Amino acid sequence: MHGEQIYEGKAKQLFLTKDKNTLIQRFKNSVTALNGERMSEYAGKGAVNNAISTFCFRRLEEAGVRTHFLSHENATDMRVQRLEMIPLEIVVRNVVAGSLAKRTGLAEGTEVSPAIVETYFKRDDLQDPILADTHVFMLAILRSEQLADVKRHALKVNETMQAIFRDAGMLLVDFKLEFGWDTNERLVLGDEFSPDTARLWDIKTGKKLDKDVYRNDLGDLMDVYREVARRLDVSIPD
Repeated sequence: MHGEQIYEGKAKQLFLTKDKNTLIQRFKNSVTALNGERMSEYAGKGAVNNAISTFCFRRLEEAGVRTHFLSHENATDMRVQRLEMIPLEIVVRNVVAGSLAKRTGLAEGTEVSPAIVETYFKRDDLQDPILADTHVFMLAILRSEQLADVKRHALKVNETMQAIFRDAGMLLVDFKLEFGWDTNERLVLGDEFSPDTARLWDIKTGKKLDKDVYRNDLGDLMDVYREVARRLDVSIPD
């Protein structure tokens, strides 16, 4: 059972539990693009993203990355550790795509080596602008050593997940992470890891297997999300 809803975003909701240090994170069936200007509903999407995120968090924990995941509760819900979230979106890029292509003029598909880590201010009213490290410090979001720790964790996530997706025939192009602090002031990975927050391409054909299918009208979103789950050998609860 869950209690009062304390947060609702574009793709997830958070609910209180009897334990003040844990929350229920519910994955919604909605999908958005263009900073929320476009929105649709896909039956079963929440269950697929919950299952994929559960799989990814478990694999990251096995690799030594501390995450907020505690348990898979039901088709759409996971129990998570309550965190004090850092107001940054951390983007790791292995291949040029999306905004990186627009900002640099590099062709989509150009390899980024070594991988780069970008920080974006998590502010919908400002359209989540990219921040230089100096801006992060100016805004007193993180200190220098804290930001370095965030970037180290992000690259560890990248190293772990690149191998997992590569083994499943997918190229991990880029992805977004969110971090927070636990009650012991330790850095913990929060949010989710799914085709909503990661760009995935088929290694051989370049077929897109992520939310770009929705953004760019490239096919049926649920077909590709279920294909990602199938390739990872992730079962989707009814």
